Amino acid sequence: MTEVRTVLPLVDIGVNLAHRRFAPDLPAVLERAAAAGVVHLVVTGTSLAGSRAAVSLARAHPDRLTATAGIHPHSAAEFDEGSISALRDLAATAPVSPVVAIGECGLDYDRDFSPRPIQRTCFAAQLALAAELDRPVFLHQRAAHEDFVAILREYRPALRGAVVHCFTEGPAILESYLELDCHIGITGWVTDERRGHALRESAPRIPRDRLMLETDAPFLTPRGAPVDARRRNEPAFLPLVLRAVAEVTQRSPETVAAAATRTAARFFGLELSAEDGAEEG
Repeated sequence: MTEVRTVLPLVDIGVNLAHRRFAPDLPAVLERAAAAGVVHLVVTGTSLAGSRAAVSLARAHPDRLTATAGIHPHSAAEFDEGSISALRDLAATAPVSPVVAIGECGLDYDRDFSPRPIQRTCFAAQLALAAELDRPVFLHQRAAHEDFVAILREYRPALRGAVVHCFTEGPAILESYLELDCHIGITGWVTDERRGHALRESAPRIPRDRLMLETDAPFLTPRGAPVDARRRNEPAFLPLVLRAVAEVTQRSPETVAAAATRTAARFFGLELSAEDGAEEG
């Protein structure tokens, strides 16, 4: 596979490494990420089983991986009275636990894989847990903006931090998130001029200390990925996201990378070295 390289240290704040599509060659995926300059990966938990798998991966690679623990709205139908206890058990043993955020949680009315009332209950319960544990939240929203903001606003004062993962919206919705003091995660969606127009308009408006980079791999393969790899996104392609963000914000890749890496380190409490860009320059 042709590699996408950068000399700039990057943090991928959202990668689904526990997904079955990475099972055959995970060591090679991690090697390619390192070669591309991706120094740390936050593995996304999207269900109880998926969160346990994410934590297991992070424990196996403590120098390079951390994890989130949560229930995605697609999986909200599995939510019951024991779910929060299970998530608490995964996350509450800090600093032993590698869980750096609660989520992926939120609302998705686009596909409605789970009934909307249980989505809202599941979302609110995870926000309450994050407040209890003093962890930031890793958030998902699709076609549910009004309900999402209403619920988030209720809990936001008690939350350590919040990042809207895989943001794709226009400036008006961006502003509503910035008003709630949210961080913004940008994926390969920004590389696509055809469907990413709204995001490309929003990106220059995101404050430098609120912007973070992610692949959401194995999904959302960015344009420009090697031809032999387009069927599966992976962390090694994060430099393509960086370059697109630099282009639309009219900043240098070095400036964007340094700010995004510092912001990710602070937001998730990552112990990166000065060489990895965690220190102020």
